[in-house]
Amino acid sequence: MEQEKKVRVAITQGDTNGVGYEVIFKAFEDPAMLELCTPIIYGSPKAAAYHAKALGLDMQLAIIKNAGEAQDGRLNLLAVIEEEVKIDLGEPTPESSEAAQKAIDRAIDDYKNGAFDALVTAPVSKNTIKGFNGHTNYLERRMNDGQQGLTILTNEDLRVALVTNNVAIKDVAEAITKQKIVEKATIFQKALRRDFRISSPRIAVLALNPRCGEDGVLGDEEQEIIKPAVDELVAQGIQAFGPYAADDFFGTYSYYRFDGVLAMYHDQGQTPFKALTTESGVRFTAGLSIVRTAPAHGPIFNQAGRNLTDAGSMRNAIYTAIDIVRNRQNFDEPLQNPLPKLYHEKRDESEKVRFRAPGEGRGQHRPNEGRQQEAAQEQKPETV
Repeated sequence: MEQEKKVRVAITQGDTNGVGYEVIFKAFEDPAMLELCTPIIYGSPKAAAYHAKALGLDMQLAIIKNAGEAQDGRLNLLAVIEEEVKIDLGEPTPESSEAAQKAIDRAIDDYKNGAFDALVTAPVSKNTIKGFNGHTNYLERRMNDGQQGLTILTNEDLRVALVTNNVAIKDVAEAITKQKIVEKATIFQKALRRDFRISSPRIAVLALNPRCGEDGVLGDEEQEIIKPAVDELVAQGIQAFGPYAADDFFGTYSYYRFDGVLAMYHDQGQTPFKALTTESGVRFTAGLSIVRTAPAHGPIFNQAGRNLTDAGSMRNAIYTAIDIVRNRQNFDEPLQNPLPKLYHEKRDESEKVRFRAPGEGRGQHRPNEGRQQEAAQEQKPETV
């Protein structure tokens, strides 16, 4: 049997004054990582050497000029920047931001030419890169293929997507529309099926206002925007439920009963995710042709060069990228020559009752009820 080809993973260096090189190097301290993929770091040999020395790490790098020279079994570093890069550990500078952007731009160009299979981005400082509002938005523009991206935060137990991202709180309500919720949830559902191989994903949609707006007393977005969006998703065959009040939803462990959670804004999704995920969280950009993941932390400037940062999140970002590449291949292969459907699937409408949001004919769950009754009442959709 022909040996399965290793996934080629491009890894951008991130802000050169942050912890990017530290978490990359630490992720590959285990030689077994090189058995899983062929890594290609997009960065600066001199910046890499500086960080290795500051951290006291003995890193053996294969310096290459283009991705085609990448060797299996080696930690390859593609020299995007040949000249000296001024390093000021612990603070973003125009030089460090320019170095980060050069690595991202070169990686995107190489992906368009088929040079690698997946992209993992080390953290950058958005504020210092001109025209940069996060990797997802930047990739949408640079890929220029009309596809819309969606940020998904993922770990072993939880997947959270955001309707709005990097939007000021005062602008969130105006930014939330029925159309946007439907668009984001549709991308989310497709990603859960194709990228995570969940056969029949269930998505919980969170409310915007406290206590779901209390019938309009605290806001009418639930009645006028979010609930109609959920109804439209259900009409399209997507298993969407809600809206759920975020505090009760996470406080009663209700997320265990769903395959994905769609939050309305940044802190509503990010805060509980990071509280539940200490050092293993991953960001994934769904909806694009490119598979892009990243650690769920930022450049952590106050730890740069001090050998304090755990590499678990970066390591899991690499694992996730590899898994998604394989999952897409396995998902797409049967669709090349589909068999005719020989049966009609019977839907169990009782699920709509079991997963109704509070106020839809069912009371609130008691604390921990989801965990205690899950085995008896539910079985999660089988993952492949």
